[in-house]
Amino acid sequence: MKKLKNISLILLVLVLLIIGSSSIVVTNENEYSLIRQFGKVDHVVSSAGVTFKIPFVQSVDKLPKQILLYDLSSSDVITSDKKTMICDSYILWQINDPLKFAQTLNSSISNAESRLDTIVYNSTKNIISSTTQNDVISGRDGELAAAIMKNIGNTTEQYGIELLSFETKQLDLPSDNKAAVYERMISERENISATYTAEGSSEAQKIRNTTDKEVNVLLSEANKNAEILIAEGEAEYMRILSEAYADESKQDFYSFVRSLDALKASMTGDNKTVILSPDSPIAQIFYGR
Repeated sequence: MKKLKNISLILLVLVLLIIGSSSIVVTNENEYSLIRQFGKVDHVVSSAGVTFKIPFVQSVDKLPKQILLYDLSSSDVITSDKKTMICDSYILWQINDPLKFAQTLNSSISNAESRLDTIVYNSTKNIISSTTQNDVISGRDGELAAAIMKNIGNTTEQYGIELLSFETKQLDLPSDNKAAVYERMISERENISATYTAEGSSEAQKIRNTTDKEVNVLLSEANKNAEILIAEGEAEYMRILSEAYADESKQDFYSFVRSLDALKASMTGDNKTVILSPDSPIAQIFYGR
């Protein structure tokens, strides 16, 4: 009888342990816990920690709380100028309303990715179809992604999803027409470069012509001023000479100096001997006549 009681006690403890463990819900930092009762979500546990549920009546599902990455399949899109391009992209998304996510997508990540694939592809197709190929290529620095995100808007909110970012890994041309497009783009850039070069050369020539004209005007003005100064200097020189030799004694001295200069100029070569006749004007100056 005592042995039977011990067995019953052990069974009771086991049952209590099973019931207790099935009633504990542990929620981590990176997840939501959805408490279901008879298949319907009764409530959502968003905070990390330990909570409880009714054993055998309630069940628990887990949903990720962290940011998720979804790599979209490469797809063909057509630009407004009817050029085909291949778009390879990915998105970052997050569940921000787990109850709505469970109700609309049956708590399925694959269902969510399927809806996101459709939404993002349609938005990408709409934006690129209204944009020329050149603008699509030049919009790789973020303008295209911003336009696609704006076009999506709050569409994903109906599924309890927040779309955080759209990024293109590759936005390229089909291999059959890539070379032709690149050649055309190179030709266009060369034409633009030639236009800039021609405009720059024309502007440089205008600047040179203007500078040369200004230099000529300045040189002409400087030469004129120099001639005026030279003439004024010579006039002043002649005035000083005229005043210096105004009387007869100074005139004789001046004549003597000028005669010496003339005699010096006549002495050329190695022979420095000068023979003058007594009636020579120079000799007469030396004789004091």
